Amino acid sequence: MQNVKKVVLAYSGGLDTSIIIPWLKENYHCEVIACAVDVGQGEELFPLRKKAIKTGASKIYIIDAKKEFVTDYIWPSLKANAIYEGRYLLGTSFARPIIAEKIVEIAKKEKADAVCHGATGKGNDQVRFELTFKALNPDLKIIAPWREWDIKSREEEIEYAEARGIPVPVTKKKPYSMDRNLWHISYEGGILEKTWNEYKDDMFLYTVSPEMAPNKPTFVEIYFEKGVPKKLNGKAYGPVELIFKLNDIAGKNGVGRIDIVENRLVGMKSRGVYETPAGTVLHAALRDLECITLDKETLHYKELIAPRYAELVYNGQWYSELRSSFDAFINHAMRNTTGTVKMKLYKGNCLAVARKSEYSLYDENIATFSKDAVYNQKDAEGFINLFGLSTKVGGILKRAKKIK
Repeated sequence: MQNVKKVVLAYSGGLDTSIIIPWLKENYHCEVIACAVDVGQGEELFPLRKKAIKTGASKIYIIDAKKEFVTDYIWPSLKANAIYEGRYLLGTSFARPIIAEKIVEIAKKEKADAVCHGATGKGNDQVRFELTFKALNPDLKIIAPWREWDIKSREEEIEYAEARGIPVPVTKKKPYSMDRNLWHISYEGGILEKTWNEYKDDMFLYTVSPEMAPNKPTFVEIYFEKGVPKKLNGKAYGPVELIFKLNDIAGKNGVGRIDIVENRLVGMKSRGVYETPAGTVLHAALRDLECITLDKETLHYKELIAPRYAELVYNGQWYSELRSSFDAFINHAMRNTTGTVKMKLYKGNCLAVARKSEYSLYDENIATFSKDAVYNQKDAEGFINLFGLSTKVGGILKRAKKIK
């Protein structure tokens, strides 16, 4: 501990990082620089500057990384159809690498010899932070208080904060762990730790209850360019503005809530409740557009690597060679995925109801059930005979009882 002179803390102002500043000063006797990375937390960032200094930080950086977060992390994951265990849209997973990246940059600027995060020893975030630290500056010492201090629970954290007069955004009666960015909000802990407890509707910030959503559907047209969303209802938006706008549209229709039990990297199961309104709609829309712009073999291969891509992101391996190699394939595959998808949003559901692209591989003249001059149905007989040859041989041998 005596070797650490200056540490940069990934600071959110939440329960964990609020008490880490005084803990570092009491135990490491070092200078603490707080660094908050804005990935769309909104009003949560407003009190951080005053709060960090009051609790012992020598200075605080608040870095606006929203655009970079969307273009460099969200869009690649979206184009990869990366959804962990088929349901989780990775809102927290890909936010951690960009936060860690900015922490490393500040550590270099301030000539700090250590970095610190508030992730617990039970969770995935410790891996996501630390793998990024190691990838970008392996010489930095990493401090993880949850693996060092004697505090064992959120209740004890609250007591620690109260004893030092530190205001925290949770209470013993509502000890939710909430993570918010422009892509999603996650909720864990408290009553959610019992899988039979239903979540409370007043918990949500981005979405209304489907029961309270409008009684008429809302239609939204999303234009993609090479797999990247560019327009809503014909109007162009920047990457950050597009997500905020679609969050509002989808959230008002109750779209984007999930309640899941997932498998954490560290081996345990964890229950999380998430709301990802814009992300839910964009994933569904892009998947539908791919169906007309990608050939069968490419589409099916993308489907094969999507779960692996999601696993890499979930496991904190953003800077792995495999993920960047996947990106090379995906960017090439998506070069013609340009077009518009019309989505129908209604009481928690989102459905693609129309799609068009100048690069569409769908040919109405071939697919039609009406008379056409392109497809000779007699050709199907020879195709079936060849395609089914091994099946036929197997049937002959089984009938002759030569194979079982």
